[in-house]
Amino acid sequence: MHLRHLEVIDALLRTGSVQAAAQWLGLNPPEVESLLAETERDSGLLWFSRSRGRLQPTPDLLALQPLAQPLFDRLDSVRRQVEALREHRAPPLRLWASEPLVAHLLPHSVAALRRRFPDCTCQLRSATLAELVRGLLLGDCDLALALEPAEHPQVQSTALAAGKVHLIAPHGWLGPRQRHVGLPALAGQGLLGLEHPDGLGLALEQRLRKLAPAPRVHVRVQSYQLLRAMVEAGEGLALVDPFTAQAARNAGLDTCPISPAIDVHVYALARRDHEPSAAARALLEIVTDKAEGL
Repeated sequence: MHLRHLEVIDALLRTGSVQAAAQWLGLNPPEVESLLAETERDSGLLWFSRSRGRLQPTPDLLALQPLAQPLFDRLDSVRRQVEALREHRAPPLRLWASEPLVAHLLPHSVAALRRRFPDCTCQLRSATLAELVRGLLLGDCDLALALEPAEHPQVQSTALAAGKVHLIAPHGWLGPRQRHVGLPALAGQGLLGLEHPDGLGLALEQRLRKLAPAPRVHVRVQSYQLLRAMVEAGEGLALVDPFTAQAARNAGLDTCPISPAIDVHVYALARRDHEPSAAARALLEIVTDKAEGL
């Protein structure tokens, strides 16, 4: 299958019609029809069926799509890069980060960067640590931010700021003057957990398993934002990063650091052979200031 075939399939998946796909690709509809017929003939498979005037992906194409989607995403990135070069604009700053940082730290940081560099465009994406490293190595990402360092020889991890793990609890669970909560106080408590814990989550679970009795994790979710939402719903307690804790405090939940303190760092991840742009360097300064402020 050639790259042009993938472009046609991607455009048809996005638009659902030959006419719209032709406009997307800058081709004539007969050219799109011809390329689709060619790729179906070469593969010996039918990629689309027609239903009520629209193209519907077949089960074979739906089975292929998860493998092809990273290629489609990269094609998008190339298109945007070409448009930027054609219009003599700087390419967008492609910024990937761990979910708590995307949710609570980066929106205001990117807004501050845009005030300093009004012509700068940004692409912001939430990703796991493994996805951050892969994005940097493949050149899909210019700069990444995470709550743990990357263990890869081609990726440099730089600590920007430090904070503490916090407990978040329903309003009234903590005492009005309580400044911290000891880890042993969580023995036997009903806790909320992550379905796929990151490095921080795994380290916390390891400590909690040593308590007697161990806390009961009765609900697991996919993100720190959902942990906070479940605490708001009265479903238990959660241990989170300081950024999620700040959002929980703003929402009226009880929060305080764990004792003994468990450190959390914000790391900037970048390829060792990649020179950051002026916008990327400015963003790191802004992120550091805002993270320390929180």
